[in-house]
Amino acid sequence: MKFCDECGSMMHTDGDRWVCRSCENEEPRDSRAEAAMATRDGQRDDGAPAVADATQDSAETVQEPCPAADCDSDRATSEMMPKPGGSYEVRLFTCVECGHKWRE
Repeated sequence: MKFCDECGSMMHTDGDRWVCRSCENEEPRDSRAEAAMATRDGQRDDGAPAVADATQDSAETVQEPCPAADCDSDRATSEMMPKPGGSYEVRLFTCVECGHKWRE
């Protein structure tokens, strides 16, 4: 990644030149400098970062009786999911007591 000396914007390559998209400044490319930019020496791969589920541990619930035979809870979390190839959405529920899942 190279930044423009004139305006500080990120530059892109165009053949043997670096070109600034903001101010049109151009600079010659330097293969030794570019090799130093792309080095991985001393870096480590920690794998993909963990991504938090925005609906996990959500305090918002709806009043919806759980259909599980051994559960008498009337609270569930819900989310809307688009139906593949369809023109409507499916509402998914998860019981806050037993974790049973069902759809509307």
